[in-house]
Amino acid sequence: MSNYAFSSGCAGPRARIPRHACDCHIHVYDGVYPAAPGARLLPPDASIAQYRALQRRLGLTRAVLVTPSTYGSDNRSMLAGLRQLGTAGRGVAVIDGQECDSALQTLHDTGVRGVRLNLSLGVVGSIDMLEPLAARIAELGWHLQLLMSADQLAALRERLLRLPAQLVLDHMGRLGPGAANRHPAHALVLHLLREGRAWIKLSGGYLLSRSGSVSDPALDELARSYISAAPRRVIWGSDWPHATASAGRQPMPDDAEQLDRLAHWAADDSLFKQILVGNPEDLYGFDGFPPEDLPETV
Repeated sequence: MSNYAFSSGCAGPRARIPRHACDCHIHVYDGVYPAAPGARLLPPDASIAQYRALQRRLGLTRAVLVTPSTYGSDNRSMLAGLRQLGTAGRGVAVIDGQECDSALQTLHDTGVRGVRLNLSLGVVGSIDMLEPLAARIAELGWHLQLLMSADQLAALRERLLRLPAQLVLDHMGRLGPGAANRHPAHALVLHLLREGRAWIKLSGGYLLSRSGSVSDPALDELARSYISAAPRRVIWGSDWPHATASAGRQPMPDDAEQLDRLAHWAADDSLFKQILVGNPEDLYGFDGFPPEDLPETV
């Protein structure tokens, strides 16, 4: 399947993309690995070779692979992709917290720097795993990446404030248009950011938009509130290959347009670079610099 199937456009972004820019949220899918029982998203295969083509179009060089809900706690597809990315990649795994020290160290050596608890579409894990997972990964310096509804996030305020690990909140905290300064989860996220306890991914805006639009102006207030609160705690991700769009649930987004929207929110070249380069380096611990000339195939 061509890369065109995973994006609605073919031109690059209008914004000038800084060197070593990172896409902090992508998935890979491979039919070699079976879907977990009950998985609700079953997208077509999406390979690192296909993502490399998108990287070249967008001007990106680093990426963070996240094990998708499709595979439950089976990280094999993510790890295979991570090995192909090499030093230009980092990973976020799904674990049950019962893994031995050596298993977690192997994940770390491969480039994993966090674990995800998906309470929106995930088919493994539960809210009861918050504290055990955070305790299990704290010594490794990993973060706990959370995806849940805004109502659920707000209800967990006191528990989240006590966790020993850093938090990363997926998809703008799952706060939709109109939630900024209105929903209690927004105040909580701003507090976590300002206190240095969490990071926010400006990803999946099209998932939150009522129109499914990458450039929905209704998201501007929310995105800018995060940037203003803690500019060094904001990262960006494309959510490639857009599994929900592949399933026909919304329009397929143009990833170049997503980057241009980030530039619009940042409204400053140095801040745009901080979000795409400096902040991912701090969170994921990228070593050195990735190659400037990406290969045609992997």
